[in-house]
Amino acid sequence: MASKHEIKAQFRKDEGKGASRRLRHADLVPAVIYGGTQPPQSLQLVHNDIALAARNEWFFSSLLDLNIEGTVHKVLLRDLQRHPVKPRVLHLDFQRIDERKPIRLKVPLHFLGQEKSPAGKLAGVLITHEINEIEIACLPSRLPEHIDVDLSTLEKGDIIHLSSIALPEGVEIPALKLGKEHDLAVVLAKEARVEVEEETAAPAAAEVPAANVKAEPAKAEAGKADAGKADTGKGKK
Repeated sequence: MASKHEIKAQFRKDEGKGASRRLRHADLVPAVIYGGTQPPQSLQLVHNDIALAARNEWFFSSLLDLNIEGTVHKVLLRDLQRHPVKPRVLHLDFQRIDERKPIRLKVPLHFLGQEKSPAGKLAGVLITHEINEIEIACLPSRLPEHIDVDLSTLEKGDIIHLSSIALPEGVEIPALKLGKEHDLAVVLAKEARVEVEEETAAPAAAEVPAANVKAEPAKAEAGKADAGKADTGKGKK
């Protein structure tokens, strides 16, 4: 079961671009919380706390305890904006969650036992992870931080589909209800083919045998000699 993760925040009164810039200069991050029966509210969080949390998978795929001045709200992170160049978080969006209602969220896949599998021990077998995260649906209390995919028995030629993944109790993959065409391949163990291109060296069009090259001047000289003899014969007559 997922662990509890608390994020501290404070309400903020000032809004607008100017207020957001002042917050960022003070190493704070502007944010908003919305959803549920309450109206959206503007927040501010300490940048270093958010930067550290954002290094972890759970920050993006877990139910968070957002502690706003002593009151804890169950939320999901729905958006995180980063600076295009600097290592800075610019804005956060949190959504309030009703723990009695199912939620849908993408969670990462952890692939286990690949090196020990029969396919992993064979030379010339390529194991590819076609999907690294999947969307699941469950009650908030059932939400896993990640889903393990056991590859310890993977054989050459095997394909693991979404429907083959062992899910925690109370968790389902909504895409599987849409038809077999949505039962995507998650892992492939196939033979690695190395294609070797054979280079065929075609003779250059301008390449001429050496014997022929020498023959042309000889013919030209012979032609001149014959012409000279003809001229001499005319003079004698």
